[in-house]
Amino acid sequence: MSIVLAGGTGVIGQALLDHAGNAHDIITVGRRPTERAAHEIVADFTNLPALPPAETAICVLGTTIGKAGSRKAFYAVDYGAVMSFAQAARAAGTRQFIVVTAVGADPSSAVFYSRVKGEVERNLRAMGFDRLDIVQPGLLRGPRSEKRPVESLLKAIAPLTDLAMQGAWRRYRSVHANVVARSLLQACANTTSGVFIHQFEDIRRLAREFQSTQNG
Repeated sequence: MSIVLAGGTGVIGQALLDHAGNAHDIITVGRRPTERAAHEIVADFTNLPALPPAETAICVLGTTIGKAGSRKAFYAVDYGAVMSFAQAARAAGTRQFIVVTAVGADPSSAVFYSRVKGEVERNLRAMGFDRLDIVQPGLLRGPRSEKRPVESLLKAIAPLTDLAMQGAWRRYRSVHANVVARSLLQACANTTSGVFIHQFEDIRRLAREFQSTQNG
């Protein structure tokens, strides 16, 4: 399967490249090379070149306001870069688009982070991909190249807070980047048209299905 991946240098992108192996033809797109893929397009998302045809585009772009330095810079990545990549993928004739946003995404949210993620989801729906998979993890666990003190604290107490999240709150449970990565690769195998939302339980189910195909 041919995949165009944006965000290959991030924690989910690196995990996805680990798990993909040689089963997929992956072309990465980003401002920095991953040095992991056979084919890489190094470009700024404000001026992307035409993308090659691919069956699926996967977008795992994302940052934090702290790392970006301001709300404007955060918006340029988590909205601007995502939409630029989606538009380029659509123009290339890509049938399926898979994007990682966040649980609680809502374009009308009073929380800036959730509102931006919600705006992305809303506008991707309007782009006309045959299939759109929206993956909404909670707190993401996994190795980070930069220090995030608050996030590190939340990860440390996640085993306890996860247990407290029952019923409708289960969707906010933490999930490891490896699990998200496996779920994205499994989602590539789904061909039914439409828009599909994947939260905590769906992400884990897809990851198990992927692992089962690898072991079988």
